[in-house]
Amino acid sequence: MPEFPLIDAHVQLYDPARIAYPWLEGVPAIGGAHLPRDYRAACGEVGVERMVFAEVDAAEGQGVAEARFAAALAGEEPRLAGLIACARVERGAAVAEEVAVLAESGLVRGIRRLIQDRPPGFCLVPGFVEGVRRLADFGLPFDLCIRHHQMGEAIALARACPEVGFVLDHLGKPPIAAGALDPWRGEIGELARLPNVCVKISGVLSEAGPGWSVAAIRPYVAHAIECFGFGRALFGGDWPVVDLVASLPAWVGALDALLAGASAAERRALYRDNAARVYRLAPASGTG
Repeated sequence: MPEFPLIDAHVQLYDPARIAYPWLEGVPAIGGAHLPRDYRAACGEVGVERMVFAEVDAAEGQGVAEARFAAALAGEEPRLAGLIACARVERGAAVAEEVAVLAESGLVRGIRRLIQDRPPGFCLVPGFVEGVRRLADFGLPFDLCIRHHQMGEAIALARACPEVGFVLDHLGKPPIAAGALDPWRGEIGELARLPNVCVKISGVLSEAGPGWSVAAIRPYVAHAIECFGFGRALFGGDWPVVDLVASLPAWVGALDALLAGASAAERRALYRDNAARVYRLAPASGTG
């Protein structure tokens, strides 16, 4: 395990009794409430100094309610340093009002609107592009949650919005379980050539599946880091989704094994410094 506390840039906290999440019906293993106390237990020997909440694909129209719920959790979890909230950017310029409401908590540090299960072209319609561009007015990055076959659209969106920072979640969900590298390998390289894009080293074990191994994920993690460099890669635990195939400590242990040849400065950049910069996180008020 790393010898210093981490910043986990992708933690999902939720309570289906408070906010509706229709997709959880298909994954009963993580279908119940997952709250800060559960995350603390899941961390085990992993030291986490700060964490970033990532929106959990709440039922349509509940993005603001979800962000308020997450912000309230900061009262019991001082390590909760920022929120990646859901905003309906496809509304175009009108999304500015929604983002302004989301920002009232003072904790919103990014915006995400899931693209992964949308029809082709969803993120390239004029309204979506304009809505993402509006995030520049708030100084907020946009998290790209796509599947690998949508990489071309992600590249086009990032090119169309050079004034906005982007974070590619989960390496773009490459087909690790199938052992396929192409065309993902070339496309993530093309995306990395855009200076306004970072990559979140997260969700890897989920894409590898129950039979994951360090050897299986090595080519994907290594290539992503090679493309973006240690200055534009940030760690995400992807809890509790990671629990479907492993555990948070298992994921950190696997990643640390892959980083065995990295310098101390490179490891600190990936595990903590880049997330603090990209999401403009306040200094820690507590550790754990």
